Amino acid sequence: MDAMSPAESELRKRWTRILPAVFITYSLAYLDRANYGFGAAAGLAQTLHISGYKSSLLGALFFFGYSLPQVPGVILVQRYSARLLIFGALVAWGAFAALTGVIRSFWLLALDRTLLGVAESFVFPALLIVLTRWFARAERSRSNSLMLVANPMTVLWMSAATGFLIHAWGWQLAFILEGLAAVVWGFFWLALMRDHPSEAPWLSPAARAELERSLEQEQQQLPQFANFWAAFRERNVVRLCINYFFWSLGIYGFVLWLPVVIRNATKAEMGATGLVSAVPYLVAVVVMVVVSHLSDRRGQRRKFVWPLLVLAGLALAGSYFAVDRSLTVAYACVIVAGTCMYAPFGPFWAMVPELLPRNVAGETMALINCVGALGGFFGTLLVGMLQTFTGSPAAGFLLMSLSLILSGVLLLGMEPLPRERDERVPKLAG
Repeated sequence: MDAMSPAESELRKRWTRILPAVFITYSLAYLDRANYGFGAAAGLAQTLHISGYKSSLLGALFFFGYSLPQVPGVILVQRYSARLLIFGALVAWGAFAALTGVIRSFWLLALDRTLLGVAESFVFPALLIVLTRWFARAERSRSNSLMLVANPMTVLWMSAATGFLIHAWGWQLAFILEGLAAVVWGFFWLALMRDHPSEAPWLSPAARAELERSLEQEQQQLPQFANFWAAFRERNVVRLCINYFFWSLGIYGFVLWLPVVIRNATKAEMGATGLVSAVPYLVAVVVMVVVSHLSDRRGQRRKFVWPLLVLAGLALAGSYFAVDRSLTVAYACVIVAGTCMYAPFGPFWAMVPELLPRNVAGETMALINCVGALGGFFGTLLVGMLQTFTGSPAAGFLLMSLSLILSGVLLLGMEPLPRERDERVPKLAG
């Protein structure tokens, strides 16, 4: 094996300095959007004296606010500082999340949940932009996945922690504490993070030059677009947007209403409901890391995304047909579905920087995420309404099943990426 150069060895520090900061930030963002399902399961509607429909609307309004300013927000990130803008977002969304546990008026709470979505709106694509500035193509699926694994890991620890917090002190205090955690972390983010490798005091000049050279070579091999409007009209971009709409419709309906479904089916108290809800996410964490590693190793993206989405949809359909016959079989299907929904995230978000140059990639990722947020809005609203009007989780799970299968089929028909190939991709240090 060839000896590693000092610059290559030093670049390994990115994995222990950049990724933990990005991981914690995304984890807190996901916490403050996904814990609403536990509040709903713990009796938020009864406490506030609102209908099941209004409770579903409160959960969905986050995604309405989340979908609005994403592209403008990312344009600001590209033009100014991701570090400073994400700090501001952390403080803002933490405050709005904490207010969820304080406000007692339905319409004020509706405004608060919408503003929470606005505050978080550009953070996810901004974090993906940060990773494209610090990690090369051969590492991108893994770096994306190690950030995105915060998604199931957050739901994993949140399912247990929020369940016990609610059981011990009530849903209001749980929202307050989990919101304030984001505000506190904002100041750590400001101290730890840098926008570009050239600003990192912990890298030598040689390591910075090596990384910048690798990233610049990538840009020269990509098709060029004059502006993001031209990129938005690219057929693969349109297909990715539609794919992510249906993917998000399925996954956010699953995340926000799984605690409600489990509690209604088992009649368990909130602590036990949290533990049972956590299992699909525990399995998903392991599978996400494996899938992203294989995707980078083989230089392939689509084949590590669409089959898992179809399998997730089929597993949810299995839970639909089994729920009245065997709770064990239905729950096993839920575990498979939850795992396969999350596993493809790393390869999926590695596609855009391999399809488009950096001058339009950030805005395009924001557009895809914005369309996905609309899917989250409809998924949260429709699954909650079906649960309320039918009194059963079956119809909602069937809707999510069909959405996930459609998202996989859409990606199967996508044109191959310009640099997609079967041979292994050479590694940069990491």
